[in-house]
Amino acid sequence: MPCTPTIQYTDAPSAIAGAGAGVTAYPANVSLSSSWDRSLAFEKGAAIGHEAWRKQRNVLLGPGLAGGRDPRSGRTSEYLGEDPVLAGLLAGAYSKGVGADDAEPVQAQLKHFVANEQEIDRNNSSSNVDGRTLREIYTLPFEIAIDRGDVGSVMCSFNQVNHDWACGSDELLNRILREEIGFRGWVVTDFGARHYLTEDPPSLKAGLDQELNAWRYWTPMAIKEQIARGRLSEADVDRAAFRIVRAHIASGLFDVPRLSAPDADVSTPQSEALARKLAERGAVLLKNDGVLPLTGSAKKIAVIGPTAANTPAAGDIDASSVCLHTAPNIPCTASAPLDAITARAQAGGATVTYADGADLETAKATAAAADVAVVFGYYREGEFADRPNISLDGGGDALIGTVASANPNTVVVLQTGGPVLMPWLDSVKGVLEVWYAGEQMGPAIASLLWGDTAPSGKLTHSFPRSEADLPTAGDPRRYPGTFSDGSVVRAPGNTEPRQVDYTEGLKVGYRWYEAQGIEPLFPFGHGLTYTTFRYDKLRVTPGVTNGAREIRIGFRLTNTGRRTGTETAQAYVELPASANEPSKRLLGWKRVTLAPGESRNVQITISAADLADLHLLEYWNPATGKWTTARGSYEISVGTSFDTALKDRFTIR
Repeated sequence: MPCTPTIQYTDAPSAIAGAGAGVTAYPANVSLSSSWDRSLAFEKGAAIGHEAWRKQRNVLLGPGLAGGRDPRSGRTSEYLGEDPVLAGLLAGAYSKGVGADDAEPVQAQLKHFVANEQEIDRNNSSSNVDGRTLREIYTLPFEIAIDRGDVGSVMCSFNQVNHDWACGSDELLNRILREEIGFRGWVVTDFGARHYLTEDPPSLKAGLDQELNAWRYWTPMAIKEQIARGRLSEADVDRAAFRIVRAHIASGLFDVPRLSAPDADVSTPQSEALARKLAERGAVLLKNDGVLPLTGSAKKIAVIGPTAANTPAAGDIDASSVCLHTAPNIPCTASAPLDAITARAQAGGATVTYADGADLETAKATAAAADVAVVFGYYREGEFADRPNISLDGGGDALIGTVASANPNTVVVLQTGGPVLMPWLDSVKGVLEVWYAGEQMGPAIASLLWGDTAPSGKLTHSFPRSEADLPTAGDPRRYPGTFSDGSVVRAPGNTEPRQVDYTEGLKVGYRWYEAQGIEPLFPFGHGLTYTTFRYDKLRVTPGVTNGAREIRIGFRLTNTGRRTGTETAQAYVELPASANEPSKRLLGWKRVTLAPGESRNVQITISAADLADLHLLEYWNPATGKWTTARGSYEISVGTSFDTALKDRFTIR
């Protein structure tokens, strides 16, 4: 065995990249976040870690984190939503899963640090953001994931932050990541990210430890030259090497040799079952006017839309086109919804007809002849480009409108990477968002439509009514950013960084809609199921346990419907006015399953460690450069989404 282990990275947003066939394609992480389930995040991380190991990979380039500043970002589906606490806790659980098996050591890596919120000019732009917003929105999920997870390394982002390249920023890498957050692992560039040795300070001295994959700037000769010039020292090089080796030892990579050859097929019945479970738990029922779950009265079912089937329609679009986001080197062949819906319908004595939606008249006739029409709408996204909008692709709005005009019992199944506009919403009876649901999308969707599995997902992105409502809308300086001449289009030969000004500050996601008084189409945290719940008897008790402050949020939850269901009860906190926060913020949550008519006294306990580590009652004070707890009255609200139902208060003096 050599003195140092062989290290092989893998990109793995939801499947092992570059390993060819024989891997499981799990749903995208936007789906995982919609489960609000840390144990499920751990399961997914463990499964991805196992498959990486069996494919000879032992450093996982993931999970990814971003602030959800603009849903047009091409990688929205890879990330974990717009709330930093929820995203950070899920990423921490995911990373613990990745590193859980000592016999198959795989190291998790967080990316992309930091404020990498768009694909447009991601490698030549500056995200200009004030220090308070930087901490409360963009670095906080990294801090939480590092504190609560098992994170060996962090990947710095392509972009500049406040005119300083992220991969060479002493402020970001040494001061914030290492000193403030306390990260002890190593930092690596994104592939080809700028990290010159000739800048001041040299990127290696500024806290960068490794260049990803291939020497471009950090060649041995370049490093030796900078040492000879006195701009670097051997101690700088040793420090970077030490951080890398220390993390590899801690992860067990020195203890277990990498496999001598990869397994041809690492997908198993267990991994396929997990892929289906993830797809079911992450789906969000957005609207239901009694059409779902499907029952025996639906004898004739129309399935319409190209992404329902594995037979490519116009533009070569099929179910596998929305299996995952469009990242390279990740094959995904979906179990088609049409096949699963047909099998489930036949089991109940119903029949299914199909139209791919290419011809609206055919789609209309197919819908009109059915008791229920299930129409699929999609958009595609992926790395390297942002979306031009968040409308459906392929004429989806026209297709849904046509189907709804022909059949009053129309159900829409959405396959998108993030929020989507719905001009047809009032014309349909049901909307089920399944995101990019992975290879087991078909069985999962059929199970959800018939209620064999009840939907339980909740949104982790606010859905706007129009793009004009987005925090970045109406000001090109916010998005996509401008150049020195004020233009938004890069002129030929212009190599200057695009300037993207985060002047919305803390008003990101649900904070924006609340602060601006804008009603979203669907609020953060929204999600229905096949029963209903009532909240009452809220009582908030701030207390002290073993000398440390904690908060106990108690309330009664009742299943007021006729079916067993799972509710993710959410608690939010509004800080005193002196904190100058734009809105209340997520404080905690709890998944509760209740039988019909059952009531339960539920308690969400916010421990002293949670309060300290997650900064739940704190704001970043730029005057002191510290997290600060404001004195005054705190309002706690509890309910089924951001639009909470119950309120109580406590005071910190």
